[in-house]
Amino acid sequence: MENWWVYIVEKGGKLRVGITTDLENRLREQDAKRPSYYEGPMPKAAALKRERTLRGFRREKKLELIGRDTSRH
Repeated sequence: MENWWVYIVEKGGKLRVGITTDLENRLREQDAKRPSYYEGPMPKAAALKRERTLRGFRREKKLELIGRDTSRH
């Protein structure tokens, strides 16, 4: 099994979605202390498919996934 992760980080007021095999390193590259949301590990094909799905979500739906109250944003 490959160890790919799908993540959402908040940077500059935007929610960024991506995949990586090294979540800690990717967070350093994004200047994020922790991801707002992540899933994994999973095979690369599954991670790519989930990333596409999450990128297609509207901001409100991403915030719901993260577990935030969307009425505040």
